[in-house]
Amino acid sequence: MTKKIFWENPYQTELTSYVTAIDGKTIELSDTIFYAESGGQESDSGTIGGIEVVKAEKQGKQIFYTLAHTPEFAIGDEVTTIINWPRRYALMKLHFAAELVLEYLYRELAIDKIGAHISEDKSRIDMLFPENISQLLINIQKKVQHIIDADLPVESNFSDIETEQRYWKIEGFARVPCGGTHLHQTSEVGQVHLKRKNPGRGKERVEITIEPVLVS
Repeated sequence: MTKKIFWENPYQTELTSYVTAIDGKTIELSDTIFYAESGGQESDSGTIGGIEVVKAEKQGKQIFYTLAHTPEFAIGDEVTTIINWPRRYALMKLHFAAELVLEYLYRELAIDKIGAHISEDKSRIDMLFPENISQLLINIQKKVQHIIDADLPVESNFSDIETEQRYWKIEGFARVPCGGTHLHQTSEVGQVHLKRKNPGRGKERVEITIEPVLVS
């Protein structure tokens, strides 16, 4: 089983670890910082042993990495993983923004979530709901921004180590099951913008974009 360093330190961008399995272009590692798509959050991009990773796939507790070409390294060799940090950080911010929006959607409306996706440009939440939520989003956006601007610490940890079940928590606000990579502080998200779309009858979609935090 690969040790998932991206949970211990989601801000780490480089790691040296051992190759534990090779099958053609597909490999496994002893330890990894390279997140594989799960829960709607897209995979990281980057290299392992200097070779581009074209696919990262999570199967149970294992993660398989497919490389751009067959590697020359062997099982037991040390390799260095480098992830694309701007992409990872964008995914973390948009992921957490979507989590906050979803939490308020559950509080304000009787919705059934039917899908979610987080890319480095925007995130989205799809739900079953019979009404146009455009006007409701104005209030939800204000509430989400208030949590972000409060610069609150975000706790992320295991609820069950054996099954690798994890959660994020903001004290006094919410504790939510989630296995993604999370920010340390809510303020890192920046300025959020919510937009309503209609993907089909009886369905509503919220698209989330962010403006980066300005550093003076």
